Amino acid sequence: MYSLPVNTFKQALRAQQRQLGLWINFPYAPITECLTGSGFDWMLFDMEHTPNDLEHVGQQLLALRGTPVQPVVRVPVHDMAWIKRVLDAGAPNVMIPNIRTAAEAAEAVSWTRFAPEGQRGVAGSTRAGGWTRFKDYMARANDEIGVIVQIESREALDNLDAICRVPGIDAVFIGPSDLAASLGHRGGAARPQVQAEIAKAIATARAAGCAIGILAADGKAEHYLEAGATMVGIGTDLHLLVAAADALVARFRS
Repeated sequence: MYSLPVNTFKQALRAQQRQLGLWINFPYAPITECLTGSGFDWMLFDMEHTPNDLEHVGQQLLALRGTPVQPVVRVPVHDMAWIKRVLDAGAPNVMIPNIRTAAEAAEAVSWTRFAPEGQRGVAGSTRAGGWTRFKDYMARANDEIGVIVQIESREALDNLDAICRVPGIDAVFIGPSDLAASLGHRGGAARPQVQAEIAKAIATARAAGCAIGILAADGKAEHYLEAGATMVGIGTDLHLLVAAADALVARFRS
């Protein structure tokens, strides 16, 4: 109770164990709470493309407390202040969008670490520190934060091997829509040219010994898992809702 919890998700990524997740778009904690019983290994709370704010994220993190589902928070931008605030809110794992170089990846890691290993501002009187009750927080926090960086551009693909080898990077995560746009196929993540680049990226990360993930919003994730991706988002709350609602209406309209 008075010790910082071990980050089992970070351990699973390091061990290349398959982790199936759900992307959460709706900033509403009861949706998170409702879906915790479905058997996902992780849920990601998105702050980049949703109206999610720190208050909502804090409630979503609490909705997962005491469950086996591990939380990941995607910050809105590669920014020290955002990463710091999300970590203080209690996120054990952060995802940083649109990392393009090993230098940017190393910077992201430094923003999750207290000095002298990094540049994160020191505060123990936060949810992350158990409201001062985690007496080992300062000693262990640097080792327990999971860092996932997104690969979403041609430049990132070109630098992928170096990014994967940055100390402190626990996983790289393909953003298929942005990557497709960067490759000249906006809206065409499923096109063979884009899928070929994703397959090469998975192979590159695995060769570097780094966990790699991707989001399959439509649930078509089998080929990513077969290729060796381990942190795979197999759906989103929004896509599940739309698909179920559309199918229900279509059944009665027909």
